[in-house]
Amino acid sequence: MSEPIVHLIDDDEAIRTALGFLLDMHDLPARTYGSALEFLEIADTLKGGCIVTDVRMPEMSGLELIRRLKERGVRLPVVVITGHGDVPLAVEAMRAGVIDFIEKPFDDEVLLRSIRMALDTKAETDAHAEERARFEQMLATLSGRETEVLRGVIAGKMNKVIAYELGISQRTVEVYRANVMSKTHASGLSELVRIAMLAGF
Repeated sequence: MSEPIVHLIDDDEAIRTALGFLLDMHDLPARTYGSALEFLEIADTLKGGCIVTDVRMPEMSGLELIRRLKERGVRLPVVVITGHGDVPLAVEAMRAGVIDFIEKPFDDEVLLRSIRMALDTKAETDAHAEERARFEQMLATLSGRETEVLRGVIAGKMNKVIAYELGISQRTVEVYRANVMSKTHASGLSELVRIAMLAGF
């Protein structure tokens, strides 16, 4: 049986080259594509492997690609990478069924771990179950008010909007938000969203 292939889709040639080299160094066979449309031309012929795609690309975005693949019945696991880690995009990607959402710049090991999980369905299931349980425990440590603030953040609301809706000051929202980041150990907004989504928040 042939080895599963990692299908890398990014309109930036330098990134394609760098990631292709990284995967080659770790014995992960890869094919690269300069656009989602280029990948779609061969997508129906694929039997295994996984997809690593950028989100913001000309002609067709990574999220649109994911929707097209679903319509065609292509079920390969998808890891999304982006340099624009805004909250609504992260939420949309996770809801679209991607197995991971990684914001650039990222540590090579983070990407490699996600790809290996994607290539090993059982490992992916086990690792996600373990991660979900850990994230659920983290979120369980939040106070009622911190949970309310997190819901606002996940919805992509500004601090002042959350403050108005909860009847508290913007400064208080900032304090609660900092507490949430601390308790979840999230390094940034997109990671906070990922934690919340994986925990089924």
